[in-house]
Amino acid sequence: MIKTHSVTLDSDKCIGCTDCIKRCPTEAIRVRNSKAIITDDRCIDCGMCIRVCNQNAKKAITDPFEVIYQYKYKIAIPAPTLYTQFKNTIDPNMILTALKSMGFDDVLEVARGAEIVSEYTRRFIESHDIKKPIISSACPAIVKLIQIRFPSLINNILPIISPKEAIARYAKKLMMEQGYKEEEIGVFFISPCAAKVTNSRYPQVVEKSYVDGVISIKGIYKDLLEHLGNIVEPEALLTSTKYGIGWASIGGEGKATRIDDYIAVDGIENVIKVLEKMENGKLDVDFIECLACTNGCLGGPLTVENSFVANNRMIKIKNNIAGDILRRTLPLNHIKVSLDWNFELPPKQVLKLDGNIVRALEKMEKMETIFETLPQIDCGSCGAPTCRALAEDIARGEANIEDCVFMLRQKVRYMAEEMVTLAQRLPTSIQKPKEKSDGKREY
Repeated sequence: MIKTHSVTLDSDKCIGCTDCIKRCPTEAIRVRNSKAIITDDRCIDCGMCIRVCNQNAKKAITDPFEVIYQYKYKIAIPAPTLYTQFKNTIDPNMILTALKSMGFDDVLEVARGAEIVSEYTRRFIESHDIKKPIISSACPAIVKLIQIRFPSLINNILPIISPKEAIARYAKKLMMEQGYKEEEIGVFFISPCAAKVTNSRYPQVVEKSYVDGVISIKGIYKDLLEHLGNIVEPEALLTSTKYGIGWASIGGEGKATRIDDYIAVDGIENVIKVLEKMENGKLDVDFIECLACTNGCLGGPLTVENSFVANNRMIKIKNNIAGDILRRTLPLNHIKVSLDWNFELPPKQVLKLDGNIVRALEKMEKMETIFETLPQIDCGSCGAPTCRALAEDIARGEANIEDCVFMLRQKVRYMAEEMVTLAQRLPTSIQKPKEKSDGKREY
């Protein structure tokens, strides 16, 4: 099976503590033989397991910085979250200049791509009869979550590519106009999250991603901080406004798109509650901005700074760029790129009980029977997130009912009672005779 997610496990660090299995929104993790196991088909790369693992056993596989040297012309496209990671730095030009000084030939902002997508979204909603409430497609973890847990809501997802993909397409075409061949141009996304790493490597709704590599904010931070300290006069590289940069925080997309009737939800657990409400037809809004991380992309698992501190800096940065600040005019209006999805998004079927419908029904009946016998307290001690998940694993032949400590204790008690009973039933040939009151022996 081809691995199609970026979150991986360092088995040497994992102690099998079960923290991750209880917080995974798609039940993609089990603990077996004292080690966590990530199920590829269920993982949505939300990074929740990275956040809650105290042993740092979960990590996202991103590209090393050296990969940029495989290309003749190297372009960095940083997520606006990057601007909030540095203390006492509220001029994005400083960070963009430092990033360029590390070895990139140019830097184009994902925040500018966000503004392009915002404008296109406004026109799209006005000209298309899309099912409401419309769900933002900006967060790839949420898109995968809907595929797995809420397939009935797929048609509500906005079929427009992300700001990352948009600016990557513009970057390639811009440099091709200047004489470079497409294969000579490397576009590298500086990412706050694992989901966007996966989304770049394995795009679902476009033929290909124009992102050639993904470097994490955490992975580039120290070197970038060193280069930042050497910048005296920054270049004029800023092209975005507060609206594009604001996409990094919760509610930023709704404000930039200027949608009146919308709600913004952050944190994967809160998103699930809202989508459940929507699935039941109890959500009366036009647009839903859903982001898997707390405080939006500012809380991404590949960031360095606390999301609440980053949010405070975001406010300062937006206030600063509203004033007199160096800006760059980037000629993109004449470049024509498609911002629509190329393919329909299918529901994601994961872990069928059986390929044969008859056997699948038999296993489902077995699963329900097993579930009824379990304590149904979802303690996680068995290595599965819930009792129902354990019942499913048992029906599939991947676990035993004795994995439940309560069922094991019950069986041990039963076996102990059986041993006592057996001890009282020794063969008559080895039993000692009992003396009767009349002096005779009884066996």
